[in-house]
Amino acid sequence: MEPIGLRSERKDIVALWGLALAAFLIHGYHPYCEDAETYLPGIERVLNPHLFPVGSEYFQLHARLTWFPQLIAYPVRFLHLPLPWVLLLIQISSFFLFLLACWQLAHLLFTSRVACWAGVSLVAALFTMPVAGTALYLMDPFPNPRNIIAFAEILSIVSVIRRRYLLTVLLLLFAGGIHPLMTAFTASLCALVVAMDRIPEWLAGRGVLTELTEPIAEEQSNPALPAMIGITSVDGIFSAPTQAYDRVAAGHRYQFLVRWTWYEMLGAIAPIFLFLWFASIARARRLRSLDLLSRSMTIFIAMYFVVGLAVSIPHRLEVFSLLQPMRSLRVVYILMLLIGGGLLGEYVLRNRAWRWACLFLPLATGMCWAQRALYPATPHVEWPVAASTNSWAQAFVWSRENTPQQAIFALDPYYMNEPGEDSQGFRAIAERSRLADGTKDSGVVELFPLIGDSWNRQVQAQTGINQFSRDDFERLKNQFNVSWVVLDASPRTDIPCPYRNSAVMVCRIP
Repeated sequence: MEPIGLRSERKDIVALWGLALAAFLIHGYHPYCEDAETYLPGIERVLNPHLFPVGSEYFQLHARLTWFPQLIAYPVRFLHLPLPWVLLLIQISSFFLFLLACWQLAHLLFTSRVACWAGVSLVAALFTMPVAGTALYLMDPFPNPRNIIAFAEILSIVSVIRRRYLLTVLLLLFAGGIHPLMTAFTASLCALVVAMDRIPEWLAGRGVLTELTEPIAEEQSNPALPAMIGITSVDGIFSAPTQAYDRVAAGHRYQFLVRWTWYEMLGAIAPIFLFLWFASIARARRLRSLDLLSRSMTIFIAMYFVVGLAVSIPHRLEVFSLLQPMRSLRVVYILMLLIGGGLLGEYVLRNRAWRWACLFLPLATGMCWAQRALYPATPHVEWPVAASTNSWAQAFVWSRENTPQQAIFALDPYYMNEPGEDSQGFRAIAERSRLADGTKDSGVVELFPLIGDSWNRQVQAQTGINQFSRDDFERLKNQFNVSWVVLDASPRTDIPCPYRNSAVMVCRIP
């Protein structure tokens, strides 16, 4: 069957929009949470260059490597839409485009519409499924570069299987301009598919893969090099990890394969055997595209598993973990669910509505419940028109509306881990400068080790801030020019606090 993609019938397009909206409601929407604290300030800085006079390096170093801030800022400027509404439209549109790309890939791999819908539906139902121990979802409940490029990643795989190499390169260039590192994984997979496609059929069919592993692995290392060079200097790569970097690495267990739990390790290894099984089914049914992709995936997974071990065992090579090789598992899980769901639809679900209900209703309910449990003090869907009911977010909004743009804030460096905070980002919501934190800013330090010492000083200076005396606050002001602090509502302090709610208070340092 000819892949449908952008030429899909109208009813398929409508159904995919409905599936995207369903996924949006099932998995929730939190535009200012988690990694949004790293990505959104870059957009806000494009829209208002006067924001963030201090601490901009914790998002600008990252933002300068991508087109993501400009991509979001342009609709705000030219369509004259508020940023929150643009973020909402981008989120839903990225879901739809991703599912459309998955639909096209499914039509390339399977001949049955039931299989295609089952595969795409399973992916949509499991958007916020954790990807082994990588601290990633398939798709995040907030706008970010990974969501934006997901459709281009899948379409590049479709194009390379169909031997449309120019289109593959164009899609990878688009994706690489938005998220270089994640695109490097997809580019290496595409190169691997090309290599496997050139192998004589009789050799590939006998599973003779070991002779090909070494040259392919060497070829796959190249796409990651531009991203690595853009992130850090050669001297930084080959230098031993600094004390600040060691502190960051200790809190980022997901970067090091040897620190994963046994079930996370199983989640990294098991897909190899699943794709071998998929390949055997494909050969039996003479599904060339499915066979080619499945065989390529077995080598892809094994290759990055070896690289993941290599960068996490020797201490001196830990700096190479900035390439985050195990995050290659994101595309692995997407394809695994798409193919596994397709086979499930083909052999089990078929055209029995009750079977579809028995599978997808519990899945959707469980995923929705899990996301509610992650953000218990925040609405499941944070609509732009609705005021936040989260106490921390309310304090951040007050800070945006009642303090000067040049204000510099200090908070507990691990404020995102506080009960009821729900990983709400201060910079993203308040649009004000703050000293470095120990959660999201530490991820930037891992990519840019040269700012590690500055990060460490700021984190140390704020540690224990909820028990600070007036002299401690004056020290913060003298050392870092801090003029405002956000504190838990419980401690008593002798500095003026013009805002207070049940969880937090905003205080001014005289």
